Amino acid sequence: MSKNMSYAAVLASLLMSISCAASAAEVPASFDAKNCKADYPKASLMNEEQGTVSMMFLVSADGSVLESKLEKTSGFKNLDKAALKALSACKFKPGSKDGKPEQSWTKVDYAWKLD
Repeated sequence: MSKNMSYAAVLASLLMSISCAASAAEVPASFDAKNCKADYPKASLMNEEQGTVSMMFLVSADGSVLESKLEKTSGFKNLDKAALKALSACKFKPGSKDGKPEQSWTKVDYAWKLD
């Protein structure tokens, strides 16, 4: 077996074990996209910047954001910063495990589109 095939097999089994470890009784945190929106930065509007930013949020059991981080940039620093700032201030529906609210990380993709 080649070195690359061995690495791919280990990676595939690792990914499978991670996905199998997640219990069906676990529900990730979420937010209401209709009630939680970021204002388009003026400079980004003028420059017609668009893109999707991927972020991770650590949401407490009461739904507040404890920590946030950028996972994948939209390609525009102003859009990334505006999305992180606005969504960090939002109230999330906390994740749960076995029906009980629990602190958890959740991924959010925020799309900036000009009409």
